[in-house]
Amino acid sequence: MAEIYLAGGCFWGSEKYISLIHGVLETEAGYANGDTENPTYEEVCRGVTGHAEAVRVLYDADILSLELLLDLYYDSINPVSLNRQGNDFGTQYRTGIYYVNEADLPVIKESIDRLQRLYTKTVQIEAEPLRNFSPAEEYHQKYLDKNPGGYCHIPAAGFKKAAEANAADD
Repeated sequence: MAEIYLAGGCFWGSEKYISLIHGVLETEAGYANGDTENPTYEEVCRGVTGHAEAVRVLYDADILSLELLLDLYYDSINPVSLNRQGNDFGTQYRTGIYYVNEADLPVIKESIDRLQRLYTKTVQIEAEPLRNFSPAEEYHQKYLDKNPGGYCHIPAAGFKKAAEANAADD
């Protein structure tokens, strides 16, 4: 089982989107790479903690490569937007890839370099080691499953694409 943390704006949509990808075993919404321990949603939203809304992703690397996972992640964000995704803005909505396995860094860097070649503007995705992660409050976990009409910056077609991306590859 492999592990990576992805920040892609509001974690409600990011968690749902990533959870649909074949080979993803578990997701958890939370707060990553901030300056405080165990922040609350309200503190993160006030922008005083330095955390990004992020998703802890456990996946089967035999089924889903990190390269494909990152390519699908890029499809769910605007990679040239700084501290903003959809209608949400602030440093907590920044995009980032936070790794726990140092061997993932060359894959991440090559992936971001490949992505950058598609844009004239600078890609605004952080790529850093995970410093810390705190799970979000329970009402945020699987939020869009509990609240199907809830706000999401990812269009419905994106969820379908994530679910079908590599399902036939096994």
